[in-house]
Amino acid sequence: MPIITCPECGAKNRVDEQRARGSQPVCAKCHAKLPTSHAPIDVTDATFAEVVLNAASPVLVDCWAPWCGPCRMVAPTIDQLAAESGGRYVVAKLNTDDNQRIAGQFRIDAIPTLLIFHHGQLVDRLVGLQPKQAIAQRLDRIAVSA
Repeated sequence: MPIITCPECGAKNRVDEQRARGSQPVCAKCHAKLPTSHAPIDVTDATFAEVVLNAASPVLVDCWAPWCGPCRMVAPTIDQLAAESGGRYVVAKLNTDDNQRIAGQFRIDAIPTLLIFHHGQLVDRLVGLQPKQAIAQRLDRIAVSA
């Protein structure tokens, strides 16, 4: 059973995907809706450490902005990777316009930038529009070693 970190309070929740099918899982602590494996998790300056750095599995963070054409072009690929993750990794999105502290901390000066974290450490970075195959290969290499 995958462990999903609540984006609101940071509590870790074990979610039985079979039982959760067709219903929205909620956090056991604060009762906020938990993200499902079919959609990326939105992270902010406030939730980044808990969701990304404290994750039990590798995390792909899509650093993007609403006005960025290439960001909008890669968005369906990011959504597909989230849907196909099967609990091997987590997919998150960080709006760099709204979350400049984290964007500055990881020196995001071109978007889209994809960051891959493992055990709280940045282990890979892809800058610019990337094909799904290239992103998946990088993720699989990290997820296999997890």
